[in-house]
Amino acid sequence: MMAFGGAFNGCKVLLTGHTGFKGSWLALWLQQLGAKLVGLSLPPETQPNHWDLLKLDIEAHHVDIRDYAAVQKVVSKVQPEIVFHLAAQPLVRRSYVDPLTTWATNVQGTAHLLEACRHVASLRAIVAVTTDKCYENQDWLWGYRENDRLGGYDPYSASKAGAELVAASYRQSYFASENAPLLATARAGNVIGGGDWSEDRLIPDLARASVRGESVEIRSPYATRPWQHVLESLSGYLLLGQRLLERQTGFAEAWNFGPNESGNQPVSVVLSKLTETWSELRWHMTGAPQPHEAALLQLDSAKARTLLQWLPVWDLDEGLRQTANWYRAYGEKGEVISLQQLAEYKSAAREKKLGWAV
Repeated sequence: MMAFGGAFNGCKVLLTGHTGFKGSWLALWLQQLGAKLVGLSLPPETQPNHWDLLKLDIEAHHVDIRDYAAVQKVVSKVQPEIVFHLAAQPLVRRSYVDPLTTWATNVQGTAHLLEACRHVASLRAIVAVTTDKCYENQDWLWGYRENDRLGGYDPYSASKAGAELVAASYRQSYFASENAPLLATARAGNVIGGGDWSEDRLIPDLARASVRGESVEIRSPYATRPWQHVLESLSGYLLLGQRLLERQTGFAEAWNFGPNESGNQPVSVVLSKLTETWSELRWHMTGAPQPHEAALLQLDSAKARTLLQWLPVWDLDEGLRQTANWYRAYGEKGEVISLQQLAEYKSAAREKKLGWAV
């Protein structure tokens, strides 16, 4: 038996956002699973970047998701069996600076992709990835569930709630017939892991500063987030995709993929844990005014645990250790250990006897 029931072996997969942090890790995993993988994305934004470092040999199209004609052309040419939609403007602080691009990419871009998808006869499944920030944040002490109200204060969060509404509308309007593709959305927690050089993110900022021997300015040390290694969310996306490919119609819904309760920690705790492995890190607090970000955010993933039998593999300590090891291996030796870490993750999943890892 192959992982995920062999669902992706030989399967034609279109992955949008393949040059991004999460997308590049998912591309690596899908290639390992034997998928016939095609990417659709803008070129990488940063140098270095995880996508270029992986050197994966796949068919790739540099297309802006805001360009419907270009998206439609690629989707029509590829004739995928399943689409993983990760292309997005993913940064909260950038959304304050450039809200129109954020809205156009995250909402209209999702509509462009789904509109192109509904005209492809080969398509069987779509997993559209949004975010844990798509909920209307009430600073609750408990986790948000899939049926809680959507919303968002900042343009990024609100645009991702909008993407959820677009997906729900297409599911009901165009993908509800017996033989139509099954469409699900996935909402994951704050992902960490090696290979992320995005701006205004905690660990990439720390990695850049450590190379320069500088201290990082910490904006919100007491903000609590559901932290998890990037492979945790991707295992959820793949498991969800497997169920859709198997025509299990009850899974064409919204799903949360978050850490265990111990993964819900303030930034200050994450910083303290990181230094246990990465002693070179330096940071300082700032009192300067900052754009609004929620103080408390948690996910309730009971639905995924119960119905998908999805469970986290690495706890926060292990996820942080793996993340620090990745950056140190690259910074000190120029090594890219992503494939090695994926193998370690899959081995840990098998030891836990998780069904997808058999």
